[in-house]
Amino acid sequence: MTEAELIDGQATAARLRQALKEDVQAFEAIFGVAPGLAAVLVGEDPASRIYVRRKGEQALEAGLQSFTYKLPVETTQAELLELIERLNADGRVHGILVQLPLPQHIDTPEVLKAIHPDKDVDGFHVVNAGLLATGRPALTPCTPLGCLTLLRERFPSLRGKRALVVGRSTIVGRPMAQLLLNADCTVTIAHRYSEDLPLLCAEADIVVAAVGVPGLIRGAWLKPGCVVIDVGINRVPANDPDQAAAGKSRIVGDVAFEEARKVAGAITPVPGGVGPMTIACLLLNTLSAARRQMERAPVQSALRPLEAEGCV
Repeated sequence: MTEAELIDGQATAARLRQALKEDVQAFEAIFGVAPGLAAVLVGEDPASRIYVRRKGEQALEAGLQSFTYKLPVETTQAELLELIERLNADGRVHGILVQLPLPQHIDTPEVLKAIHPDKDVDGFHVVNAGLLATGRPALTPCTPLGCLTLLRERFPSLRGKRALVVGRSTIVGRPMAQLLLNADCTVTIAHRYSEDLPLLCAEADIVVAAVGVPGLIRGAWLKPGCVVIDVGINRVPANDPDQAAAGKSRIVGDVAFEEARKVAGAITPVPGGVGPMTIACLLLNTLSAARRQMERAPVQSALRPLEAEGCV
């Protein structure tokens, strides 16, 4: 039996970043300034620190301006909102992201709402969520946008495909479903209370797993030849008993990978699949936001349209 093709998110992300670098150079030649991305980190969460650092490094490599604000964990909500207000008014900054999760004493929805929708490069603001839901151009959450880009590389057209999204978060599941619906897929959203999940999987040409349960989707559930996009990032004990006893762990997705690759036509590995696409699409969103904040017509005449990369 032929195993599924591995979808290389690293390679696709590298191509996107190279194309972005060329477009950023053209943007700067027209407007005399490079798009600016501001990242705000509150606290000392190790994973968040690494992620913010990678975002900054890749932004600089692409020719963007990168501004990083590291705030202590005791920062008050009022202080954080004051910083966001300053960034909203800063002409050098075209995109703002606040790294999640925030400390428990801060109201995350209030903070995300404070970011101006035109600078909301994470795509979490209710205005951008509403625009996406109504099929209008919007800054779109980066992980779903990355998933859509990977799917467009597999299918000449997504029209009419049956797509199952497992997970209904506002960060991945819901916007993913909207993107697929806007691409003319027939979309089903499943969640923890869904019945007959194996049956739903068996009918799907596309399965996007973003539920946060390691190995939830079994290979036997899948339609032969389907495309599986595994968004899950779950830390579980290492396979080796001695390493597990020593506290060593490994990263797995929401799909039982070894089972699924024997049935699916193509599948993203974890890690190395969706993850690299998230930062690449964040940088694309920053350029998109900068275009919309400057004179759009001259930019379109000089640069490849963002819609060609799925960034709408």
